[in-house]
Amino acid sequence: MIVSIVDLSRHVGQTVTLQGWLYHRRDSGKLVFLVVRDGTGLCQCVVARGPDTDSFFEDCRRLGQESSLRVTGVVRADPKQVGGHELTVTHVEIVQNAENYPITPKPHGIDFLFRHRHLHFRSRRQWHILRVRHTLVDEIRGYFNRNGYTLIDTPIFAPSAGEGSQTLFSVDYFGEPVFLAQTGQLYVEAACMAFGKVYCFGPTFRAEKSKTRRHLTEFWMVEPEIAYADLDAVIAVAEDFICSIVQRVLSDHRADLEFLGRDVAALERIRAPFYRITHRQAAEILRGPKARELLERDLAQKSARIAEVQKLIAEKETQAKAGGVKEWQKEKLAADAADLREELADLEVEVQNIPHHMQLAANFDPNGDLGGSDETIISRLHDRPVFVTHYPKGCKAFYMKLNAEDRTRVNNVDLLAPDGYGEIIGGSQREEDLTTLRDRIHEDGLNEADYEWYLDLRRYGTVPHGGFGLGVERTLAWLCGLKHIRETIPYPRMMGKIYP
Repeated sequence: MIVSIVDLSRHVGQTVTLQGWLYHRRDSGKLVFLVVRDGTGLCQCVVARGPDTDSFFEDCRRLGQESSLRVTGVVRADPKQVGGHELTVTHVEIVQNAENYPITPKPHGIDFLFRHRHLHFRSRRQWHILRVRHTLVDEIRGYFNRNGYTLIDTPIFAPSAGEGSQTLFSVDYFGEPVFLAQTGQLYVEAACMAFGKVYCFGPTFRAEKSKTRRHLTEFWMVEPEIAYADLDAVIAVAEDFICSIVQRVLSDHRADLEFLGRDVAALERIRAPFYRITHRQAAEILRGPKARELLERDLAQKSARIAEVQKLIAEKETQAKAGGVKEWQKEKLAADAADLREELADLEVEVQNIPHHMQLAANFDPNGDLGGSDETIISRLHDRPVFVTHYPKGCKAFYMKLNAEDRTRVNNVDLLAPDGYGEIIGGSQREEDLTTLRDRIHEDGLNEADYEWYLDLRRYGTVPHGGFGLGVERTLAWLCGLKHIRETIPYPRMMGKIYP
C-alpha cells in the first residue's frame, strides 16, 4: 500500500510503501538509517542487517543523497523522530542511486544555493517557506472569492505606465514598443464598473535598479477594486484581509513557522484595529527623538554583536583544528562558522548604513515619499500593522483622488507590516472626476491619448471607487520572518540574477 508520509498516523502497525528521495543517511554497521522525504514530510526508515534484508542492505549503505527509492516497512509511532513516525524496513527498491549531489550538508554560500535553486527547493528551510506560500496564495484567492469578488485576468503586455514610467520593462511587440505590466489596477478599475467588486492576481514587473533585500524585478500581486468605495472602505477591506491571511497561516502552518524560527506570538497579536497615522504624523516620527533613539540602540547592539560573532567564529575554527575531533563534528563546526560569517557580513553592512538612515530620518522631506529605511523605522515602532494615509500628491500616482480638505494631498494608504518589514499594501481611492484626472495626467507629463480608454470610465457612469495591491513576496517574508525576499519565490528575479 503506497502512502504519503503526511498520512502515516493513520497507518501505525501497518505495512506501507513510501515513494521518495533520500534526504539523509547514516549507518552503525548493523543498522542503516535512511531519512526519506516524499514532498509531504520526512520519515526515518530503519534497515536492520539480517536474512530478510541481505539483498539490499549493502546497497542502502552506499546510497547517495537525493537517490530516488521506494521503501516498504511497518509504521511505528515515535514522537522523538522527525515527522513523529518511523518505518521498520522490510524492502527497499532503488529507483536511481544519485551521486555527487551538489548541495551537501557542508556549508554553501548564498550565491551557490541560488545558482542551484532548482535543487535548493529540496532543502527543509525552502520546503517550509514554499508550503506557507502555497497557503498564502490559496487564502488570497479564497478571501476574495468568499466575499463576492469576481476574478479578472489582466494583460501582461501594457501600452503605457500604470505606475512610474522609470520602472518599465520595454518589450518589442511585433515592432511596436509595449511594456511588461507594473500593475493590473487600471484594468480592474474598468471591470469593477461591470461587476462591482473584482480582483486580479498575477505577476507584475518593475525595472527598479535596486539590490536591497526587499526588491524583486518580477513578483506576484493581488489587486482588488471596489465600486462605490471611499478610502475608509478600502482600509476596512485591507485590514480584514490581512487578519484573515494571518489566521489561516497560523492555523495551517504553526509547525512550519516554528521550524523557520518565526516568533509565532507576534503573529498572534495581529488583530484589528491596526494603527492609523497620516503622512504628516509619519514625518514627525521620523524627525523626532523616537526614531533616533531606535537607531542609536541598533548601532550599539549590532556593534556589540559583531564583536561577539567574531569571537564565536574564532572559537569554532580553533575547535575544528583540535585533535580528536570527528569528521562529522568538523563539518558541523564549519557549517556553524559559515552561518556566523554570513551574519557578520550582514551586521557590518547594517552598522555601516545606520548613520545614513539616521540622517535620512532626521532630514525627512515632509513632501516626500517614505523610503525603505523610513518604513522600517515606523513599522518597528509599532507592534501591529500601521496604515499611513494622505501622502503629498507630488510623490504619488496620477490616478489617486485629491483630498477634499487639502488638495496637496491624496486619499491613499500604505500598510506597513511590523517588525521592520515595511510596506506590504499600497492603495487609494481613485480620482473619479474626469477634468481632475485629465489635469493630473498632464501634470505627470503623460500622454493623454494613451489613457483615453481609462478616461472613458469617468465619462460613462463614474462613481467613487478604490482598491489596493498586496505583494505576495513581501507579505510572505513578513509572515515567515525572513531577512531576504529572494527566499519567498521559487525562481527569484533580481538585478543580475536570472539563472536558473
